Amino acid sequence: QVQLVESGGGLVQAGGSLTLSCGVSGRTFSFSAMGWFRQALGKEREFVAAISWGGRIIKYTDSVQGRFTISRDNAKNTVTLQMNSLKPEDTAVYYCTGKTGAIEYDSSAYIYWGQGTQVTVSS
Repeated sequence: QVQLVESGGGLVQAGGSLTLSCGVSGRTFSFSAMGWFRQALGKEREFVAAISWGGRIIKYTDSVQGRFTISRDNAKNTVTLQMNSLKPEDTAVYYCTGKTGAIEYDSSAYIYWGQGTQVTVSS
């Protein structure tokens, strides 16, 4: 059994910051790539950021580049998304995910998902 649990979502004013955390537990192989996707109401789930096992490969979608920072602590089995300069268009449910192999941008390539945490940015 593998579980991913996100936390840290909430309501924030535009320009503010939030930090999302994802804790991973259960019996599984280590994930070579972990990341965050988000899904706004009425829209498809989209890639936000991903990080390789050792943290040397990091990818962001263009819309969050320079504002969001992804990191991971393998000893603690956690992945973090630091979100700064938040915009109303960042409003979505944010999901933590992991997979074997290389980072990919399609949500269908990832194996395990958390339940999601709501991020709402007011204007």
